[in-house]
Amino acid sequence: MTYGITGNPTKDALWQPLSALVDSLAAEGLPFRLAEPLAAGLRDRGLSAHAMAHATDTPADGADLLLSFGGDGTLLRTAHHADGVPILGVNIGRLGFLTKAEVSEVWATIEAIEAGRTGVEERMTLDVEVDAPDLGDTPTWALNDVVVDKSGTTSMIQVEATVDGAFLNTYWADGLVVATPTGSTAYALSVGGPILVPGSETIVVAPIAPHTLTARPIVLPCNAELVLRVETRGHPFAFACDGVSTLLDGGVTVRIRRSEHVVRLVTLPDRDYFRTIRSKLSWGQGGVF
Repeated sequence: MTYGITGNPTKDALWQPLSALVDSLAAEGLPFRLAEPLAAGLRDRGLSAHAMAHATDTPADGADLLLSFGGDGTLLRTAHHADGVPILGVNIGRLGFLTKAEVSEVWATIEAIEAGRTGVEERMTLDVEVDAPDLGDTPTWALNDVVVDKSGTTSMIQVEATVDGAFLNTYWADGLVVATPTGSTAYALSVGGPILVPGSETIVVAPIAPHTLTARPIVLPCNAELVLRVETRGHPFAFACDGVSTLLDGGVTVRIRRSEHVVRLVTLPDRDYFRTIRSKLSWGQGGVF
């Protein structure tokens, strides 16, 4: 098993456990590829003698499994460069819905992987087409969500939505979130959307602060094509896929459909989705909120 290692170098809590992991992998003779910013960070802190020998700009190349140290945002960035390699999220963020292991458990998790006690699940993604000349670095597919947002103005945007050619609604709102089951516990949840269990083969469309109070989130089948026509009052709006955004002028059409691409996430023994929900949302813990 060859491990690719990525992570968020801005998190101070990363360096000590990463150093311990790198030294343990080297001691056990397990091959690994370490993202160059992480290798340089370990070197500069004097934390590992092995780091730079394994440094690479492409940790997914030749890897059998990717370790992503950080939170959900870090894992999303990793997913966009994984090219089908299974990803294990190691949480050093806050909630970390997508991360399966806590940083204190990382070596025990490696042992479980080497012993064949882990699995892999596939998560659906969304393909996005935008009739704009330049999207910058914004990706054209999403594991979590696609967002259109008013972006830094007090004026609402107008979003006309159709589903498979049938008119759904014209939303006057601060924006709209279109999320996969994976992304249903992220931005979509915070604006009142439902939690969609992975594997439910659905998409949620959730308005952000709609002007009409009866405009509620709606769940669509995953084979539906959603088309959004975004109009503004002369100001740009933000278009984002998995948190990477760019500004676009009004009059843009966004087409969203299920992608053939999937993201593969590592599953751990005795860690089911409902346990994650209970833990991350503090369900059943009286007096938390």
